[in-house]
Amino acid sequence: MMKIKNKQLDVILILILLAALILNTYNIWQDNAANQYYLAAVKSMTQSFHNFFFASFDSSGFVSVDKPPLVLWIQTIFAKIFGVHTWSVILPQALAGAGSVYLLYALIKPKFGKGAARISALVMALTPIAVAVSRTNNIDSMLVFTLLLGTWCLMKAVKQGRLLWLLAAFGLIGLGFNMKMLQAFMVLPAFLLFYLIAAHANWKKKIVSAVLSLIVLTGVSLSWALAVDYTSADSRPYVGSSQTNSVLELAFGYNGTERLLGQTTGNARGDMNGFRGDMQQPNGNAHTQNGNNAADSSNGQNGAMQPPGASSATNGNAQTQDGSRSSDGSDGQNGAMQPPAAGNATDDGSQGANGGSQPPTGGGPGGGNGGPGGNGGPGAGQGSGQSMNMFGTGDAGPLRLFQSALSGQISWMLPFALFGLLGMIISWLRSRRENAGEMKETIFWAAWLVPVAGFFSIAGFFHHYYLIMLAPPIAALSGIGWYAMYALYKNHKDWASYLLPAAVLTTAAFQVYILNAYTSQIGSAWMYVMGLLGLGVTIALLMLKRSHPFGKQLTIISLCVLLLTPVYWSATPILYGGNSVLPESGPQLQSSNGGGMFSSDVDTGLLTYLRKNNTGKEYLFATLTTVTAAPYIINADENVMALGGFNGTDPILSVSELKNLVKEGKIKYFLISDNSGNSELVSWIKENGTEISSDEYNSTTNNTDRSAQQGARGGLGGGQQQTLYKVEL
Repeated sequence: MMKIKNKQLDVILILILLAALILNTYNIWQDNAANQYYLAAVKSMTQSFHNFFFASFDSSGFVSVDKPPLVLWIQTIFAKIFGVHTWSVILPQALAGAGSVYLLYALIKPKFGKGAARISALVMALTPIAVAVSRTNNIDSMLVFTLLLGTWCLMKAVKQGRLLWLLAAFGLIGLGFNMKMLQAFMVLPAFLLFYLIAAHANWKKKIVSAVLSLIVLTGVSLSWALAVDYTSADSRPYVGSSQTNSVLELAFGYNGTERLLGQTTGNARGDMNGFRGDMQQPNGNAHTQNGNNAADSSNGQNGAMQPPGASSATNGNAQTQDGSRSSDGSDGQNGAMQPPAAGNATDDGSQGANGGSQPPTGGGPGGGNGGPGGNGGPGAGQGSGQSMNMFGTGDAGPLRLFQSALSGQISWMLPFALFGLLGMIISWLRSRRENAGEMKETIFWAAWLVPVAGFFSIAGFFHHYYLIMLAPPIAALSGIGWYAMYALYKNHKDWASYLLPAAVLTTAAFQVYILNAYTSQIGSAWMYVMGLLGLGVTIALLMLKRSHPFGKQLTIISLCVLLLTPVYWSATPILYGGNSVLPESGPQLQSSNGGGMFSSDVDTGLLTYLRKNNTGKEYLFATLTTVTAAPYIINADENVMALGGFNGTDPILSVSELKNLVKEGKIKYFLISDNSGNSELVSWIKENGTEISSDEYNSTTNNTDRSAQQGARGGLGGGQQQTLYKVEL
């Protein structure tokens, strides 16, 4: 009978998976639900195997995207089957998010039981940033699924003692590298440590097996990178966001050390700053840490870069990190990046620079030490080594994950998980022989949590959605922690038995602290209700401790109370519209109208003019960044050249190479802003081109539409009007 029971379907798990699928998939068919940078690449990749293999952004294979191709390959396959739609490229990530929920259940259940597995799965399903990412075509949810699949292989390798499973586990990390590069290696310490302490083999065999696994990891990781780097540069796209046209440089530079150090390389461009605006709030609103918008609606984060000394507040007020307004009328959240001398003081005289997305050392548009542009004003000078915009990720330090900038995305259950880890250690110390296997698996999740949390605590540049890497260990330790703390609560009478009530009370208090930063969006009721419920279930746990008739049910009720706010936070992308470029969750999305997605519209007047006058050129037109190019690739089926790649900083062409392309008849029109970077190319275009008046392609209606589009993207090319040039040699 016991065997039959174990084979029965877990109805609770099925409900959790259904909830995850609903949260991950509802309304993903909206036109603006996808990151257009990757969507444009998928459309180009469906057109030829050459584009497919090299992950080309455009159909002519001019420049690739700035990530390895594996997830884009999967998206392209879905697009070939179902057509190129927002939902077809998002669906793989949505399924991967639900798959991660199931894998976590399968990983926790064997050692810790069905109850702990359900809790882990539920916490994973309701982790706000995990839901937000899974609703987009960004790469991270697929990466997490792959790493959890590798974890499953690792556990199987230890249990069965088979090398093949171990090699598969490390090979899957290598596949993860081909999704998001070094981010996949964050789990490597946990994999190695767990195998060395848990495998049933002598040390010689363990070391040999570990070395073989690392060889497989290295081979799988570098396979695509070496294939690209050893392909002639003339036979493939330029490696997007690299400075030397190398995937290895991209992996260890732009997608590696620069993330940790908060730096950017290459010439900082005006259009790069424009892209920062595109990724933020529509209408240019400066997005503060708790979701409040700066008073000056024309000054989004780098959306409308102002010259040094320019005033940036229309109403004389600017919101700072906690939503308060600075008294001097200056922008407090990098609504328009200001020079070091600009006033950013809050009411109490403290500086608001690090409260949100302003660089740590200030810096105006291309000025100072914090701006992307180096010295000398917008788009001037070298940006190498300069601090990158922190995008509202708080102040570096050991408590960064508990700051309001990040906690609402990932940390709701972090205190409970940490208490649970302590509970598991106490149980292990009291009964080493009985739960040694359980403790080893607990160590694995802790070894996943600590290095990743350490990285995000000190890193100079990352986005909120990278925090999905913390979702599995927090969810796992929440389930394991409940398992350990409930056993102590039920079977002991000393101080350790009060660990569970303490965990519930502390976690509830922390959630009240998180909610306090969002009272301007959701009022104070959430905060007070959460505080009262948390206090109530804690008192109940203490009062009913001795009788235990409903002890287990009460602990489950306590967990449900702690998951109330994560449920709401996870649903906010559905309720208010998500952000496809920089996914996040939270009530601040109410005022962001979709949170800075690339515009999915094209300038119809411009498109008509270019089609009429292009006369068979390979490229309809060229622009500096992929921001302007993407909508024309997706919605107009046109081939558009992004001269500077994603950020506008890629040194893809020299002036002589661009001149040859014009002479060969491949390109004639260039759409650039007055503040464009790639100064040598732009200067040559302006000197040798003929400016086309917008009157030639803008009707009154089109002009209105175009103005609206520019406002929604913080202005084409960084808050500046873009100008069309015709160059013929």
